[in-house]
Amino acid sequence: MRKVLFVLFNLFTITVMSQVKGRFEVHAFDNFKLHVYYTNDALGDASYIIEGDNAVVTMEQPLFKDNAAEFDAYLSALGKPVERRVTDYHVGGTGSHDVVMAEGMPAFTKGEVYGGMMQGFAQAFGDAMVSMPTGKASEVAFGTVQTWAGVTFEFRRGASSDFPGASILIGGKVYYTHWVPSKSHVSHLQVSSPAAIDAEIAEAENSLASGAELFIGGHGGAAGRDAVEFKVAYLGAVKKALQANATAGAFVGAMKEAYPGLPGESGLPELAAALYARK
Repeated sequence: MRKVLFVLFNLFTITVMSQVKGRFEVHAFDNFKLHVYYTNDALGDASYIIEGDNAVVTMEQPLFKDNAAEFDAYLSALGKPVERRVTDYHVGGTGSHDVVMAEGMPAFTKGEVYGGMMQGFAQAFGDAMVSMPTGKASEVAFGTVQTWAGVTFEFRRGASSDFPGASILIGGKVYYTHWVPSKSHVSHLQVSSPAAIDAEIAEAENSLASGAELFIGGHGGAAGRDAVEFKVAYLGAVKKALQANATAGAFVGAMKEAYPGLPGESGLPELAAALYARK
């Protein structure tokens, strides 16, 4: 995990000045609205507002000042109190507000690996980043259901290969994971070992079985069931290609042949390097 987060830091060490502000989209359900904020930041993060009748819940608030200002202005315009602020995988601009996290995550974010990554981001991005949160962090046990803003939040364990955040089923309709499923080649930051392939398949299948209609992630945004189904099939193909090809180069060739023109092809050598290093 230390290596994965170190690579994540290096991959995203780019000039924040080149980024533009993000955009919002809204998805309406029976008893709540989901506001998706695509930050377009250096990390490809997404932030969320779950709007109930009388209050809202935020999730994964932005890490960079420009995005935080845009997010906060939008949040204020909704005109409803914030009942909870959820920090799952990504520490962000929650300031002095109290937050809730999955059990074990507060300690992990202060530990050597995650804490070291955040220190690295601070050195790379400097004043463009928000100040680190100072509010109290309360833990939510896995396997429990919380109701905030009149909406249920079911905290499930995330993929076993990922660090200890939660997959969260929101209102029985929206399934949150660390990485949103997409019809593209998977990143080596998400699948960094052969064991991670099985872990991600299992979690994707869990999400499909949840009855959710929309799938969201801390990286990416929102996607439909077809993207999750693609992910399951794609990772099955990755597993077969890994078993059938003796070298990383042969694996890359096999994946290109199996998915010609699929977005993310340039990242296949890094994916192969990560998988074959631990094969």
